[in-house]
Amino acid sequence: MGNIGLTMAEKVLSKKVGRTVTAGEIVVADIDFLMAHDGTAPLAIEEFSELGVSKVFNPSKILFVIDHTGPSPSDRVSNIHKMMREFARKHSCNFRDVGYGVCHQILIEEFAEPEMLIIGADSHTCTHGALGAFATGMGSTEIAVGMACGQTWLKVPESIKVDVQGKLRWPLTSKDLTLYLIGELGADGADYMAIEFVGEGVREMSVESRFTMTNMAIEAGAKVGFCPVDEKTLQFLLEERGKSFRELGPDKNACYADEITIKAGEVDFMVSVPHSVDNVKSVAELGDVEVDQVFIGTCTNGRFEDLQTAARILGGRKVKEGVRLLVQPASRKVYLRALKAGIIESLLAAGAVINPPGCGPCVGRHLGLLGDDEVCLSTQNRNFKGRMGNPKGEIYLASPAVAAASAITGKITSPEALGVKA
Repeated sequence: MGNIGLTMAEKVLSKKVGRTVTAGEIVVADIDFLMAHDGTAPLAIEEFSELGVSKVFNPSKILFVIDHTGPSPSDRVSNIHKMMREFARKHSCNFRDVGYGVCHQILIEEFAEPEMLIIGADSHTCTHGALGAFATGMGSTEIAVGMACGQTWLKVPESIKVDVQGKLRWPLTSKDLTLYLIGELGADGADYMAIEFVGEGVREMSVESRFTMTNMAIEAGAKVGFCPVDEKTLQFLLEERGKSFRELGPDKNACYADEITIKAGEVDFMVSVPHSVDNVKSVAELGDVEVDQVFIGTCTNGRFEDLQTAARILGGRKVKEGVRLLVQPASRKVYLRALKAGIIESLLAAGAVINPPGCGPCVGRHLGLLGDDEVCLSTQNRNFKGRMGNPKGEIYLASPAVAAASAITGKITSPEALGVKA
């Protein structure tokens, strides 16, 4: 690739097309993996049928997941699930039924690998850039075409470099850092760009923490989010896949559209205020905001580390009377690990309700919809009006640490107010 300095997006797409490509070029590339869930697969299946193609391009590279509304709350949804099961069976595609978990977490645990091109019928497919994949969300029609021909087209995105200097001190988390960044960039500050998270702060993070950052890249408009594939990533992949990979990062002389420096020591406990993700304030700036419901889970913060943090903050305390604490592991694997570690028992003893692995109330279809004028503090990635099933509800976004502290006090609270120091 000569002496041209490449970003991670340019490196992965260059490998996919077999020549050096740079930001702004239009490329057609082979798909390494494709995913759709029960919110998007039905339309993709209908569009695929209209293409007149008899077979999918490669069933081993296609995954269908029931996660957005499972277990089914209605006969209509049950018939959608039935449609997906029948299509996956007919075409021998990978299929994960009710209870396996959120589609993005399943890709993390089973399928995503460095230098892959992954397209998913869900905007938070960008999660998998934390493993060095060019992973991006697309519409159901594009997914249908991908299922048929095994290729997709892309414009190589420009990149924003986010250099995290210093180390976050627990119970500050990558969620606080990400909300801070989105507050700085704005909801459209990285439209159709790649965000690369680099620096000491990223190197010091667990791989689970990095997924939270890449997952929310889309909330600033980004096409994809990336973290370098380093020793921690390789160890994670070895444990999850039993395979070895090579390190991957941007070139030192890579060309960026913008460079942002964040000093970890200046990041506070952050909250997104209704009704947009980039409406960000520190907990200290909020004043008293009482909560009716606290939700810990989703593809953003439903991993083992997140549940562990919540249990540590609760620390034997009880959820405040009148507050509902809902906890939803991101996958069956996360659930089992948390059970074995005693975390689920601790959360139940505190007064939490444990939902089955999946998306749950995040998408506003079941398992925790809000009533009129109710307030929910959630660890999910979006707080748009009506997101949790009721346009008259209010959604605040925060980290699992802030969520757990808030469940104890009944109002949005910093862990420091409970004596937990960063």
